[in-house]
This record gives sequence, C-alpha cells and structure tokens, in this order.
Amino acid sequence: QVQLVESGGGLVQAGDSLRLSCAVSGGTFRNYGMGWFRQAPGKEREFVGGINRSGFTNYGDAVKGRFTISRDNAKNTVYLQMNSLKPEDTAVYYCAATSVFGTEYKIWGRGTQVTVSS
Repeated sequence: QVQLVESGGGLVQAGDSLRLSCAVSGGTFRNYGMGWFRQAPGKEREFVGGINRSGFTNYGDAVKGRFTISRDNAKNTVYLQMNSLKPEDTAVYYCAATSVFGTEYKIWGRGTQVTVSS
C-alpha cells in the first residue's frame, strides 16, 4: 500500500522560505506523477503544482515564480520549495500521487500546516 508522509511545515514570516518534503513508501516512486495541493480554512482545495514521471512541472497561478517542485527518485521523495511566502499562502499542504502511469491524483498524504505571518 502506497503511503505519503509530508513534513517541513511550520510558522514563518512573510518573505521567508520553506521547503516541504513528501516521502513515498510502498510503491515504485518513479512510476507516479506527484503533486502538491493546499487548503486554507473555509476555502476549497487548490492545486499548487505537479511534477510528472519525466520531471516536467506545472504550477497554479498563485504560486508561479515563487514555488518550485522537484523529485528525487533515489530517495522516493518529492519537494516543494516555497520562496517569498505571503500570508495568503497559509494553508494545510497536501502531497498527492497519481495512479501508476496515470494522471489523476489517487493517493493523498495527511497534510502539513504552513502558516505565514505578516
């Protein structure tokens, strides 16, 4: 059974940087597309960005130019580097994986809280 565990969240100030990690176990990591989503209180879940099996990335408009996704297939880990953080980036951040060789996100982590103070 594939499991995703996020880490790296915390409380930072506006303008700071933070890197989230998502460790994947129970599957062949290189066969999964990976993504990051976030959900703020009272708001719908929002797509942050994704990285496919080939390393191609795409991002939501709210984070383009500030956030970077990368993956390390040797460590079974995907990362979300967040720079120039804003208070509106405050949310629970979730890691997600597609089905094997698929494109739809099927597997989810439990999330990690990111809080950005002004």
